Amino acid sequence: MRIETLDESTKKNLLEDLLKRSPNSYASYESSVQEILDTVKEKRDEAIFAYTEKFDKAVINADNIQVTEAEIREAYAQVDAELLRIIRRALHNIESYHAKQMQYSWFDSKPDGTMLGQKVTALRRVGVYVPGGKAVYPSSVLMNIMPAKVAGVEEIIMVTPPGRDGKVNPTTLVAAKEAGATAVYKVGGAQAIAALAYGTESIPKVDKIVGPGNIYVALAKKAVYGHVSIDSIAGPSEILVLADETANPRYVAADLLSQAEHDELASAILVTTSSELAQKVSDETDAFIKELSRGEIIQKSLDNYGHILVADTLEDAIDAANEIASEHLEIMTANPHEVMTKIRNAGAIFIGEYSSEPLGDYFAGPNHILPTNGTAKFFSPLSVDDFLKKSSIISYSREALELIHEDIEKFAQAEQLTAHANSIKVRFEEK
Repeated sequence: MRIETLDESTKKNLLEDLLKRSPNSYASYESSVQEILDTVKEKRDEAIFAYTEKFDKAVINADNIQVTEAEIREAYAQVDAELLRIIRRALHNIESYHAKQMQYSWFDSKPDGTMLGQKVTALRRVGVYVPGGKAVYPSSVLMNIMPAKVAGVEEIIMVTPPGRDGKVNPTTLVAAKEAGATAVYKVGGAQAIAALAYGTESIPKVDKIVGPGNIYVALAKKAVYGHVSIDSIAGPSEILVLADETANPRYVAADLLSQAEHDELASAILVTTSSELAQKVSDETDAFIKELSRGEIIQKSLDNYGHILVADTLEDAIDAANEIASEHLEIMTANPHEVMTKIRNAGAIFIGEYSSEPLGDYFAGPNHILPTNGTAKFFSPLSVDDFLKKSSIISYSREALELIHEDIEKFAQAEQLTAHANSIKVRFEEK
């Protein structure tokens, strides 16, 4: 991995480099995505079936687009019992963590005849996108569905591309069933996002779409925002390790590569105060790449977006981490909990040398669907909040309103909104 001195110039160049990976940088794909969206909106199922045959080489129709109970039973028969046990343990951890996020309605009544409050309501129907093709991510199935389930969403509609045989990966199906999906449909890509956003004869329109996907899925979600809500526009995966001379270079290297193996656009960054650690981590990554099955992808990822930055001070390293605002941030320093208190921007923070990033991907419980491309400065991980909406509650008695009605009328008149003022005034007209 390349080793550089951390200064304003290298930090600026790095940030510009990382932004090139953002879905906002792929305008050339937008017209193709918009054509798919428009076609599905107009032709509905007909377009879905045609695009699935074109892109996924699978023949799907109204009779087989929805996964049946028989297919789910078949999937269970194909999934290893030990893997099923692990899925259930992970699901328990995910559910327990998200249950603590739950918000509830509240009402505040006072003796003067006023009542104010907030009514918390779960979304009625949400869509979950799960990537297919060569990759199989049952962990993402759990992470997308469980917070919706905890929130109390009535219908959770999952879409995922089928294989050439017209079937969904059995592990994906089992994860969906275990997590509580209401229905699973065999469709992927931008056409799946269109189906969820607009509805077709087979697939119902949803209120919100969540879940990661390729650039076509990301741009489709961006385009339908407003017709439905979305979680975020996900970019390629990224990790930043913040370390000092006490860190184990072998652990650091292994963790950097755990994200670099996702794809060639993935980013792996070490920011350290130790030149010696920097060199050792670089050497360890070279050795690991020769052993790992996705070594070619990892090497391209590191060549494109892998960096080791050596900072003068720990404060400089922390400032850089906050500027980069990484999806995953690992802290391997002498006092990691103290460093954590100084972190403002990160999707998920992993503290200490035994809290490696894959722990969060699969098992610990916090959601692994996280803000990318610097959006951790203003976005949060997927959570129960994403599946809840809030309504304000206002109730005044006549006596309570009478005490303040003139103030409201004068406020409205100051804005020249006389109908507003009149709406209050008529309630106190002399009879």
